[in-house]
Amino acid sequence: MKIRKFIAGIWLDVVSLIVIGIVFLVPFAFILLTASKTRQEASLFEFSLPGKFLLIENIRTVMAFADNRMFLALWNSTILTVGSVTLIVLFSALVAFVTQRRHDRMASIVSSIMLAGLIIPPAVVPTIFLLQWIGLYKTLFGLIMVEVAFTMPFAILIFRAFMASIPSELDEAAIVDGASPLRVFFSIILPLLKPAIITVIVTSSVSIYNDFVGPLYFLPGSQNVTAQLTLFSFISQFNSQWNLLFADVVVITIPPLIMFMFFQRQIVSGMTAGAIKG
Repeated sequence: MKIRKFIAGIWLDVVSLIVIGIVFLVPFAFILLTASKTRQEASLFEFSLPGKFLLIENIRTVMAFADNRMFLALWNSTILTVGSVTLIVLFSALVAFVTQRRHDRMASIVSSIMLAGLIIPPAVVPTIFLLQWIGLYKTLFGLIMVEVAFTMPFAILIFRAFMASIPSELDEAAIVDGASPLRVFFSIILPLLKPAIITVIVTSSVSIYNDFVGPLYFLPGSQNVTAQLTLFSFISQFNSQWNLLFADVVVITIPPLIMFMFFQRQIVSGMTAGAIKG
């Protein structure tokens, strides 16, 4: 019986590895192989080895294209991601702290608004009109505000789930000792939110960094290009350079891939830590 269970467990692991390989590794291998080919070979879209590996050469071409525009795009994406994630963590943690600790009508209204933000799709045209009205259209700060508004509902959900596992007696003891609500939050609650903060930082960073529609609609202009918009440089209706396009994909994939590799354990712990209150 034990041998049968052991064999069944091995087969389950083998099947799982095969599925993971097909879903994740095979597409990534196809991207790398296509990015390593010549323009003629890449246009065939065949899953085959290139005649000569030109991955480094293609990446150099992508980085030098249009007066090194990729460096500007990566810089803009970095500012957008860092600025948005900083505000998301700060505002979402504050809102989650208030709505989780308070049980009045106002907290319920705010929670309902945050839930609506997860369900209702964003409206592009009214958002553009609003940004134009306040003078933030075609600016990085305007897009940062948009990303913060779109991402905060999910971040608040993560923080509230984790904050439910923190005893409220800590807050009460600090208040009795004379601490203000902000002092309680920044000195006691925020340090305990480290797993949730890492989860929000990683998930939000990848989402905002990989956002294609947001910069396309709210940040037009050649000087406002982000990493994802550089994909337009190598594809057109009649003249597409697929090898350079896939090399571009490799370049813009490296930062989020490195982040996931280093913080995958913290992501899992942050997602599950607040699931059970004990």
